[in-house]
Amino acid sequence: MIDTLQLEHILFLDIETVPQHASYDDLDETEKFLYADKTKYLRKDEHTPETFYERAGIWAEFGKIVCISVGYFNASVAGKRFRTTSFAGDDEAILLNDFKTLLETHFNGKHHLLCAHNGKEFDFPYIARRMIINGVTLPHKLNLFGKKPWEIPHIDTLDLWKFGDYKHYTSLKLLTKILGIPSPKDDIDGSQVRAVYYEEKDIKRIVVYCEKDTVAVAQIVLRLRNEKLLEESEIISV
Repeated sequence: MIDTLQLEHILFLDIETVPQHASYDDLDETEKFLYADKTKYLRKDEHTPETFYERAGIWAEFGKIVCISVGYFNASVAGKRFRTTSFAGDDEAILLNDFKTLLETHFNGKHHLLCAHNGKEFDFPYIARRMIINGVTLPHKLNLFGKKPWEIPHIDTLDLWKFGDYKHYTSLKLLTKILGIPSPKDDIDGSQVRAVYYEEKDIKRIVVYCEKDTVAVAQIVLRLRNEKLLEESEIISV
């Protein structure tokens, strides 16, 4: 099926998330209790809620999105061109609304699909939850209520690589390595985004990292289709 898809109908994406607050001490007492309860089985005896707070960004209830990067193949030009753009900043509601506008303006047709690595477990539900929390009405592509599995317009490169083996997990970094795709993790990785955002205050660095991940997801789809990878000159950031 992946071979029959029109590449220009796919919106590739990746998100970067951080804890909602710079420090555990910024939480009120109710939030501290709820965070401790949410993470108690993961923390075990290794961490207190305070020392574990740097990981809070992985939960939509305690984190926020600071960057959504998207990429798409441009069919209107000769040859292969892949364009990337990002919605980033401190105001999560603004970037979510801007992303929603993109979906509803350019990727709202029945044939349009969203694609991410581990997107079904992380990116897609995280965006939807944060939209609800921020009072943003869900766009059609993220509103899955009442949809049958084959009607959900999402592609997950992790699922594609599983080939039906549901207990299998392969990270984006590992998958790009074994498929001969340039690594998107040549500067920072997901565990460093919190520090880059809150301590370095370098959102541009996060955007560059997020866009590299988005390109990597598109490259994986090309490899699964047994097509030539994108050259650096074919990738355009706008």
